[in-house]
Amino acid sequence: MDVELRGVRAVLTDIEGTTSSIAFVKDVLFPYARQHLPRFIAAHGGDPEVAHWLDATAREAGIEDSTSRRVVDTLLRWIDEDRKATPLKAIEGMIWRAGYAAGDYQAHVYPEVPERLRAWRDQGLRLYVYSSGSVAAQKLLFGHTEAGDLSLLFDGWFDTEIGGKRERGSYLRIAEAIALTPPAIVFLSDIGAELDAARGTGMQTVQLCRPPTRCPESGTHACVTDFGSIAFA
Repeated sequence: MDVELRGVRAVLTDIEGTTSSIAFVKDVLFPYARQHLPRFIAAHGGDPEVAHWLDATAREAGIEDSTSRRVVDTLLRWIDEDRKATPLKAIEGMIWRAGYAAGDYQAHVYPEVPERLRAWRDQGLRLYVYSSGSVAAQKLLFGHTEAGDLSLLFDGWFDTEIGGKRERGSYLRIAEAIALTPPAIVFLSDIGAELDAARGTGMQTVQLCRPPTRCPESGTHACVTDFGSIAFA
C-alpha cells in the first residue's frame, strides 16, 4: 500500500529494520564488536576518547575503577543484552570504524533506499538519521554501504545522547534542533513504540514492515514494505 504525505519538509529515519537489515547489525556488527572489544580496550584504553567512555561505563555500572576488567565485562554483557547504553554505542562505533577501514565488511542497505534518498533530496527534503547506534557509527554505516558512500545525503544525525527513542521528549528536541515544527517532519521506523513517541509530538509517522514481516491489520501508523511506497506531495 502506497502512502502519500503532505506538508513534510524533513525525513527522520531509523536504521535497523528500516534502511538496513536487522541481520547485518545483529549477525555482523554486534559479533564483530564483541570479538574485538577486549583487545581494542587493551590497546586504546588510554586514548582520551576511549577513556572518556570507559569512565562513563564505570559510572553507569557503579564501578569505582574505570580500568578494571569489570568494565570490559560490563560492556560485553551489555552487548549480549542488546543494551542501548550510550557509552557502549560509542565504543562499538570506534571498533566498527576499524572494521570498515580494514574492509572486513560493507554495510547493508535495502535495494531501493539509495535511489529514494536521492530522489527525496532532489525534491528539496532534508534527511536526518535517528538511531540507537552512536552518530559516529551511523556515519560509518552510511559511508561504507554496498551502494557506496551515502553519508553526504544526510543533513544531520541523532543518537541516544538526545534521548531514548521511545521518549516523546527526544523527538521534541530533534524538531527544535533542526528548526522545524513536528508536523513538518516524518519519522520512519519499524518499531511501533518509537513511532508512538514521535507522533505524540505531532510528527507524521510511517512504519516499515520489511518482508516477511507484514503490516499489522489494526496498526495505528501508516505502514509500507519499502521506501518506494512513500510519496510526498
